Amino acid sequence: MPDIPLLAVKNLQIAFHSRSGINEAVKGIDFSMEAGETLAVVGESGSGKSVTALSLSKLLPPPPACTVEGKIHLEGRDLLALSEKDLRTVRGKEIAYIFQEPSTSLNPFYTVGHQIEEAIKLHRPDVEDVKGEVINALDIVGIRMPEKRFRDYPHQLSGGMQQRVMIAMGLSCHPKILVADEPTTALDVTIQAQIMDLMQSLKDKLNMSIMLITHNFGIVDGFADKLIVMYRGKIVESGETEAVLSNPQHPYTKALIACIPKLGGKSDRLETIDHSQLAG
Repeated sequence: MPDIPLLAVKNLQIAFHSRSGINEAVKGIDFSMEAGETLAVVGESGSGKSVTALSLSKLLPPPPACTVEGKIHLEGRDLLALSEKDLRTVRGKEIAYIFQEPSTSLNPFYTVGHQIEEAIKLHRPDVEDVKGEVINALDIVGIRMPEKRFRDYPHQLSGGMQQRVMIAMGLSCHPKILVADEPTTALDVTIQAQIMDLMQSLKDKLNMSIMLITHNFGIVDGFADKLIVMYRGKIVESGETEAVLSNPQHPYTKALIACIPKLGGKSDRLETIDHSQLAG
């Protein structure tokens, strides 16, 4: 009997319905993830990356505003067939999310310690020393003086520290998959590298899988095991990261890679992606 992948997505179709018509955001895509693997989903804004990630635990608007069809299997369970009650045990505990703007994800009226505590109480009710677990999570993600930061409010932290808090919150529930949706976009280059290194080390330590949603091929190399490239709701290229980066086959992939700034390069500007050549 063949091994069942951690996550298997088959013929996923996502459409948004409005008075002006139907927007087919995702048009029948297939992909899978193994335990302990990092998958990068790469593409421009509007390519369908984020809605694909949100569909994994049915975080999109309910019908008729949005319809999701196909199969999403987590260790053999069809997540799209689960009830709302059952999905609450999946969200956070099995699939956790961190987003690109931690300042909008953290509640400004509660301390960071309280917010992580609530996540642990919800998904790990067996934990006796919840505060100790929170302080340990803050320490693991590299926040200095975690006992003090436990009592801080989000506005008292820098953007990089807020993102570390979001990672701590996601990891505190011990998820099988961490979905990182543009986790470094709002951060400067130095902090970006620190966050990527942090996620890599934690993935290795916890044998966790990561789905990285990004438009930037520059942060994929050396981080993701596999990648898929999305364009207008479809997967146009996929494979082992090193193979795709060294020998891209699709014009869109080639254009995205060409947009990566190169140190010492002679170009005065980034190359433009010609969408007229990618139709079909």
